Amino acid sequence: MTLTSPAPLHSRIGVLPGDGIGPEVTREAVRVLERVAKHADLQLTFTEGMLGGCAIEQTGTPLPAETWELCKNSDALLVGAVGGEKWDSLPAEKNPGLGGLLRLRRELDLFANLRPGLSYLPELSPLRDVNIDILLVREAVGGLYFSPERGRGVQDGVETAWDTMHYTAEQVRRIGIVACRLASERGGRLASVDKANVLESSKLWREVMREVVADFPHLEVEHLYVDNCAMQLVHRPNDFDVIVTENLFGDVLSDEIAGIVGSLGLLPSGSLRTDKFGLYEPVHGAAPDIAGLGKANPSAAILSAAMLLRHSLDRPEDAAVIEQAVTTVLQRGIRTADLANGDIAPVSTSAFGDAVLAELDDQYHAAAVSATGHILST
Repeated sequence: MTLTSPAPLHSRIGVLPGDGIGPEVTREAVRVLERVAKHADLQLTFTEGMLGGCAIEQTGTPLPAETWELCKNSDALLVGAVGGEKWDSLPAEKNPGLGGLLRLRRELDLFANLRPGLSYLPELSPLRDVNIDILLVREAVGGLYFSPERGRGVQDGVETAWDTMHYTAEQVRRIGIVACRLASERGGRLASVDKANVLESSKLWREVMREVVADFPHLEVEHLYVDNCAMQLVHRPNDFDVIVTENLFGDVLSDEIAGIVGSLGLLPSGSLRTDKFGLYEPVHGAAPDIAGLGKANPSAAILSAAMLLRHSLDRPEDAAVIEQAVTTVLQRGIRTADLANGDIAPVSTSAFGDAVLAELDDQYHAAAVSATGHILST
């Protein structure tokens, strides 16, 4: 089996580095994609745009018209991280998250947010005997983050704030189908997470999910309240395969999964719609306190690039090469500060990227040797 298909592929990748450490980690992800393209006969065009706080500083808006056009004319998007304390108090339409990244997800209808959590370094987990491979499927364009009714004001003399969680049956159905299909391709186990003992939106979620899973009788399905799921992830993390849930719950549970894995710096994500278009970004935030210091862990950004290859460009074998390269580098003890311990000296963001590139070269060379039966000159 070869790692590449014989026909070249030309794809346009929109790159939105964002704020804080976003440009640093995104730079390494682009380097990796460029190296894969060289080995795999891919033609990739990278075009950079502004999103988030950097866009506010330059244009006064977190999602400029030029960026919107870039996104619409791209085959996939690679995003760094957006936001920072200096912009947190801005109103929703001006906020880097709500007015930038979340607006982009909503207007592009990127409803299926996939967040894989793997035990790349089991010894770093705060739990014992953990070796997880969990895929969290998060509905990404509904719920509280896109509340149709939100606001603040004084009611009966008391300062009050409110948001509403809003879901339609169709929103639940389509994310449920995605999760069931993914579970069918993986270990065949699905956990649907809600709060149906309290929330009307969750009661609808569970009713629709029961209808959806009925069409996938081969799956082993459990319905969990979100608080119980959070506890079960601690007690029996190895038992989970695919978890599907709504927007807010998914945001919280994915950070718990990151804690079990050992670092937010190891979790990539992809937000997809019904075609192959997707937005790919690390789960971690902008971390402005370490921006520009070369300390950021680019693993999640690089692994997000692997997801881009798998889901938007239909190159699963090349995606697997990236994932194996990151795993190998980490297991060799080449780690950034967030993963290093007393026995391992941390490397810089770019040095980690260099190590992944070298491992990619080795893997593609080995594959070429295996395919031809003799050593090729390089």
